[in-house]
Amino acid sequence: MSDTPFGFSRRGLLVTAATASAVTVAGATPALGAPPEAPVAGTGATAVTVTRDRIATAVIRSPGGGLAAWPFQVDLHDRLGGWLAFWSANSPSSWQEPVEVAGRTESSGATFTLTGLRHRRDDQVRDGFAAGRTDRAYWATLASLHHHFALVEPTGDGVRVTGGAAGFTGSPDQVAFAASACRELWGYRAASTADWRSAANRALRRAGQPADIASRAGWATFTRTSLRLGLDTESY
Repeated sequence: MSDTPFGFSRRGLLVTAATASAVTVAGATPALGAPPEAPVAGTGATAVTVTRDRIATAVIRSPGGGLAAWPFQVDLHDRLGGWLAFWSANSPSSWQEPVEVAGRTESSGATFTLTGLRHRRDDQVRDGFAAGRTDRAYWATLASLHHHFALVEPTGDGVRVTGGAAGFTGSPDQVAFAASACRELWGYRAASTADWRSAANRALRRAGQPADIASRAGWATFTRTSLRLGLDTESY
């Protein structure tokens, strides 16, 4: 199943803009300069960091609402651009492109904590995700983050993601998300971390995508279909 029949152009627009302008702040490197290198904890390696005020076409706002520019490790910023395109491509056709992403990084730029996401619809800017509101859009957006990032950690005031290849690991955070998605999105109210696998596989069969969630393909399909179900793009 493709993401959506209308999603490619929207995704293309976002990906084309994923090289959004860097801005100069105190101690930051301009977009055309050589980016600084920061050590990667515990590896002895270095990671290139850049300062960005956008993720794809969406401006970045601080959790408090003001316009912001944060340091990002390049891989993390690139993955966030891909994630935002994926979220948009799987949103309803009446939703236009995301215009604001709220959140923050820490000084090394290795993690990003998402607190909000807003998109344009009917000439108005509307919430697509708000960290303080655990509605269906919240769980759908968590699904999209789990699709793109291996480490997705709900915090007290947002959802923290770390760069690196996505995939099923069986971590406590992934298991807890799968059980919650089965309850909150798929309607399997008895689903728990004890029987999450059978409940999630039941959801995959219902979506016409039978697979084992504890596999690379199954995890990718479960997170994608959960995103579409939670945003009311598709029903199963």
